[in-house]
Amino acid sequence: MYAWIWRKLPFGLPGKLIGSVLLAAATVALLWLVVFPWAEPLLPFDDVQVTQDSGVPGESGDGGLTVPSNAPTDEELPYSTHSNNAPPPTPNR
Repeated sequence: MYAWIWRKLPFGLPGKLIGSVLLAAATVALLWLVVFPWAEPLLPFDDVQVTQDSGVPGESGDGGLTVPSNAPTDEELPYSTHSNNAPPPTPNR
């Protein structure tokens, strides 16, 4: 299809380049000004419903998250959460 359009554009290489840019600009303008405004009401981007109960698992009604009952304790973690046990950086790194 693009080869057919390229062959049909007149005035040699400069005319083909200018014609290609104009066709691309016309296509973008048609989409931006006609197709997208027509399709916008059909798309659910603005269909937002905010309720008190969001239905998210683990979320409490007061806005905070509840701690799951199977949450790991500090003893179960394979690393320290209170100190950094990494060696200090050396000058050559």
